[in-house]
Amino acid sequence: MLRSTVASVLASLLVVPLLPATAVAQAPPRVPVAVGFGGVVSSVDPDASQIGVDVLRRGGNAVDAAVAVAAALGVTDPFSAGIGGGGFFVHYDARTRRVSTVDGRETAPASADADLFVEDGAPIPFAEAVTSGLSVGVPGTPRTWQQALRRWGSWSLDQAVRPAEELARRGFTVDATFHRQVSDNAARFADFTSTSALYLPGGAAPAVGSTFRNPDLADTYRALRRHGVSEFYRGEVGRDLVAAVRQPPVVAGTTREVRSGDMTEADLARYEAPLREPTRIRYRDYDVFGMAPPSSGGTTAGEALNILETTDLAAETPVQYLHRFLEAGRLSFADRNRWVGDPAFSDVPTRELLSQRFADSRACLISPTAAMTGTVAPGDPRDPKPCAVAGEPAATPYEGTDTTHLTVADRWGNVVAYTLTIEQEGGSGIVVPGRGFLLNNELTDFSFTPVTPGVPDPNLPGPGKRPRSSMTPTIVLQHGQLVLALGSPGGASIITTVVQVLTRRLDRGTPLVEAIAAPRASQRNATNTQAEAAFLANAEAEPLRALGHRFTSTNEIGAVTAVERLPDGRWRAAAETSRRGGGAARAVWPAP
Repeated sequence: MLRSTVASVLASLLVVPLLPATAVAQAPPRVPVAVGFGGVVSSVDPDASQIGVDVLRRGGNAVDAAVAVAAALGVTDPFSAGIGGGGFFVHYDARTRRVSTVDGRETAPASADADLFVEDGAPIPFAEAVTSGLSVGVPGTPRTWQQALRRWGSWSLDQAVRPAEELARRGFTVDATFHRQVSDNAARFADFTSTSALYLPGGAAPAVGSTFRNPDLADTYRALRRHGVSEFYRGEVGRDLVAAVRQPPVVAGTTREVRSGDMTEADLARYEAPLREPTRIRYRDYDVFGMAPPSSGGTTAGEALNILETTDLAAETPVQYLHRFLEAGRLSFADRNRWVGDPAFSDVPTRELLSQRFADSRACLISPTAAMTGTVAPGDPRDPKPCAVAGEPAATPYEGTDTTHLTVADRWGNVVAYTLTIEQEGGSGIVVPGRGFLLNNELTDFSFTPVTPGVPDPNLPGPGKRPRSSMTPTIVLQHGQLVLALGSPGGASIITTVVQVLTRRLDRGTPLVEAIAAPRASQRNATNTQAEAAFLANAEAEPLRALGHRFTSTNEIGAVTAVERLPDGRWRAAAETSRRGGGAARAVWPAP
């Protein structure tokens, strides 16, 4: 059924041109797969993907298009990403065959300490921390765009952001996902004057099929285009941002306790988005590159793949393949929770976590006949011993799942995998007054208190510190040539989602769009494994239970976008067929 659907989508694929500013936009189609020449774009939103394709068609490269798509997602997918947040940018240069990364993760203000979320000796309630100025980290997204365009782009920031400004000004058609996201957050959005004015006009979420415009965001983008990102980090936009953090625009009479943050203009001014060496492992005949700490994506996905490399997954039964995938997730998350944090504050053993020797010492804990139970203890990557553990088990803290990922390839073979976020759906809930964008709540990714009492926790807050992330933008090469690039939203489940799609595609030979659409499960060193209803309905679920796996049902896990190079030189872009309403793949010159 899936293959026939994909085939019909390919046959009917059309590139939809941007409408003039005076036209009334109709909802563009959501197409999960596109094949063609000249480059491809895959994102969660059709307007954003179309903007990316237009940039490529006009001679821009993958970096130019990625920034343009990201800016557009700040308009159409503002509850997942935007200039009030941060992310991680992974770039493949086809000429040099080099993979590079930009760390655009948010930072805590200089005043933050380990007790940032502690009051009267106890952690404050998580929901109260989220909807507050206290949770807002210094945003990294504008600086990421500047860094990427300077290093590898061919367009200016002015050129790359202009299409998103036009989109914000003329508006787009509200779909069911946008309407649901506002409705689900209506109670807290209503408690902020600026947020309710933008997203609850007349007191209700914008209707499906209506046109949504954000002139304040359009004006903010225009300011960035004219004055550069200094307008954000040292100018009027930044001053308005800091004021919203320090004195949230709360509606008079609200009963919600909204704590103020302590971000300063100096915190904004000192923010940098550094280049970092990517993580790299050898998996089968592939080189897999990812994001290094403070993201845990590259180390944790890399360790899980190294553990799985000890087994011929292509030859395993479907049950044994899934069993080993789940167990690898359990073990790699045990090590992530113990060892990974901001490398500027913690001695993160990145090289050792990614060594095959360490993975082998963990893989021997996997039994083909029985699942591990509960939370397992970490290993010691600096002194790996077969089947040995070191320290107490640590469960995985909660992370917000409403991130977004985009993947772009251009005519020259350059590729970008870019994951960006404001953390929770709707971030902190605070729209900067007069500026049209939501602020993140990324600092809630820190541990509020040590996860395991008496055990060092590398992810406690600190001044200028970057909270640990699970974002996993990933690029796979073979002999220096691009094979596959992908990523996903989903909080901590991002890591397992990427590993599941990679192993289905590379080991099991599943076509890319089918590997993305396949039912998912996510084991993150917990007693129960999160699983989608479709996964639990599969024939493999009962045999997995017989092995000792325990499951908790969840609606959706992740929302992948990906691109791959085909042997004849065409590109394939792939996205979700149904998760989050389906993704949007586009090709410059479609050639099914």
